[in-house]
This record gives sequence, structure tokens and C-alpha cells, in this order.
Amino acid sequence: MWRGEQVSVVLPTYNEVGSIQDVVEAFEVLEPVDEIIVVNNNAAAGTSEAVARTTAREVFEPVQGYGAAIRRGLAEARGDLIVLCEPDSTFDPSDLLKLLPFTTDADVVFGSRTVQTFIWDGANMGRFLRWGNWFVAKLIEVIFGTNYLSDVGCTFRVMRRRTVEEMLPLFSISGSSFGLELLLRSVSLRHPFVQVPVRYRARVGTSSVTGDKSKAFLLGLEMIALVLRIRLWPGSLPARPLATDRDHRGLPTGSWSSGGEPAEARN
Repeated sequence: MWRGEQVSVVLPTYNEVGSIQDVVEAFEVLEPVDEIIVVNNNAAAGTSEAVARTTAREVFEPVQGYGAAIRRGLAEARGDLIVLCEPDSTFDPSDLLKLLPFTTDADVVFGSRTVQTFIWDGANMGRFLRWGNWFVAKLIEVIFGTNYLSDVGCTFRVMRRRTVEEMLPLFSISGSSFGLELLLRSVSLRHPFVQVPVRYRARVGTSSVTGDKSKAFLLGLEMIALVLRIRLWPGSLPARPLATDRDHRGLPTGSWSSGGEPAEARN
């Protein structure tokens, strides 16, 4: 708990079987953390066994995609403050203690991986990715009139529950560019935010997106198009539920939010 508010951590996983247990355990020892949710998005064999050795609650999201996993995790989280992070060891969970104090004045605290001082040797943040993120961030600053941004692709962030509840019915994307959609929805709704540098380390395993330069380049173009689309033609990106059997927040009918136990969960 952080200053009287419960803290939930959401970790979407697909190909992090080699690191997921260590990351969960690193969050477990942080005093403010009350709940850890691992969203198994058709993850690699052995993932459930690794999660079962921790106190995390595992939720299964069958709709494939980075965005689908995060949307499900956000809907499942029960805390007043909801933390997103990657379970691939690229982030240091203890940096959460650096982000939380800013929730006193901001509803959303975004991490930033583009400050050279905090980029560790071996991290996948070369010149192309760093400057690409910076360019899209500055584009958002200009056309949305926001305060300072330097990174649009950092998963590590903290959000107040009320901002998450406001955004959940609006989401459209289930794939790799969802993190940017979340940022843009928040900016469009004028949520007070701040961006704070976090440490960025080498990944355990290979990313299915940024590990491939051609995929990363195409994702960059998709991100620029998404920024322009939401700013200039917001009606062209309507809300899309993850599946037909979900409520407006993305939870399956009969889940805990409707009065039952967590759907498809273990631990």
C-alpha cells in the first residue's frame, strides 16, 4: 500500500518464461505492492509453472496480442494505483519506488527509457529506437499541446484507477501499438501526467517486435499514423471489445467485477 492506496502490478506475458518468476519476486519484496497479476497471453510452455511458484494471480487471455493482454490486466486489477511493467527483466521493479511519489500530483506517471544515463549495456535501445521514440514523443507534444515527453513506448507506468476506468471502454487496439493508444487516450482526456526516467536493461530472451529491425520500423510508421489519426480523425478509431462475450471493461461475463471470483485465474 502506498500512502493509504492499494497498488496492483500488471505483467502481460507471452515469451518471458525465463524471467517471469524473477520479475514477480522482485515486485513481491516491494512494500507498497498489494497485488500482482500475470496475464498469460498464450504464453510459452512452463510460464504457468513459474508463476505458480510466486504469489501472483495468473489470468488467461486467449485473444492474442500485447494490447489484449494489458487490457485484460487493467480490467482485472483491484488497486487504487495500477502499475504496468514488462516481465522480461528490461525494467528494474525497484524503480516503482521512484514513480509512486509523483502520483501525489499526477494521475498518470509514464516511465522513460531514452535518457542515456539510465540505459544499461546490452539494452535494446540503440540510436534508431531512441530517436524514433523521441520523434513521436515530440510530435505528440506539438499537436496535442502536452507537457514534456521523451518516450512513447515505455510500458513501465503508474495510473490511478479512475483514469483506467475512464479509458477502458474507449480502447480499440489489441496489438503491439496499444501502449501508444493508452498514452494518446490519456493525453486526449487531459489526465495530468509526468514522465520519469527509469533504468532500461538487457532483455532475457528475444522480443517478437523490437528484436526485429524491420518490424520495429513498421511499428514506428504505425505509431506515427496512430498519433495523427487520433488527433485529426478521432472517430476513425472506434472502441473495439476484445471479444463478444466481454463487458464494457473487457472482462468475461461472470468475472470478479460482476460479483464472482476472478475468471480463468489461478493462485
